[in-house]
Formats: sequence, C-alpha cells, structure tokens
Amino acid sequence: MPVSRTLLLLLAAGGSAALLAGAWYWQWQGYPPCPMCWWQRYPHFVAVAAGLVALAVRGPAFPLLGALAALTTAALGLMHTGVERDWWDIQTACTAGGGLGGMSGAELLSLEGDRAVMCDQVSWEWLGLSMASWSAVLSLGLVVLWILAIRASRRG
Repeated sequence: MPVSRTLLLLLAAGGSAALLAGAWYWQWQGYPPCPMCWWQRYPHFVAVAAGLVALAVRGPAFPLLGALAALTTAALGLMHTGVERDWWDIQTACTAGGGLGGMSGAELLSLEGDRAVMCDQVSWEWLGLSMASWSAVLSLGLVVLWILAIRASRRG
C-alpha cells in the first residue's frame, strides 16, 4: 500500500524542521554555529515552507522545491565535512587559512562578545561523523522522502 502524499510531505518538511530545532538545541548547549553551519540551515527553511505550501497546492512543483532544498543542504554539509577533514581547502573568514589580519591583538584576545567558531574545526562528532556530516546524511534521507512525495503527487 503506497504511503500518502500528505504523510510524505509532513515527514519531509517535519524532518527539516526537526533538523533546524536540533541545530538550535546544540547552539543552546554551547556549540555556536560557524558560518558554514548557518549556510546549511537556510535551505531547511525553504524546505519547510515548500512542504507547507505543498500541503495546500497539488502537483509536484513544491515537493520538487523541497527536494532541491534538502539536496542543497546535503551538498553544503558534504562541502563543510570536506573542509573539516582537510579534503579540500576553502579560504573563508571562518577557516584558519582565511586570515585574521584585519583584527587587532586586543580584538583577538578579547573575551567579550561572541567567540569565533572556525569552520575547519570539528566541535562535536558521533560515530566518527561531525555535525556537518550528520546534516548531510540526514538531509539525503529527506531528499528520498521528497522524491517519494513527488511520485505520490504524480500518482494522485
């Protein structure tokens, strides 16, 4: 028996909402996000919105948008994992190679304000995978749910 389009949309959009909630939970637990972590969050907002609209509008267009958003987050998570693991070098302000030349010594040593979080440092991992890696893996799972929702849209 095929799973309903509505259930698939709720699981896919709800999965993005859950990943966003998890990201905020970890932030609340003292793991501030680096800029690349933020990049991975933005497509989830799009996926949640696409899912909500898709619940009201028939057809495959909004589930396709959700799938593309989840795929974008997965790609960003893979890119971030590569930066963390030194598979490739991306020079940004949040990597050690990005440089801090515009800051004074006092600014670098200050304990005031937000602490700098480096994108090329793993701050937490489980089963050998960092938060960025888990984001990529779970987002790929959401892509599968979105694709199933697209197929259900075409069936019904």
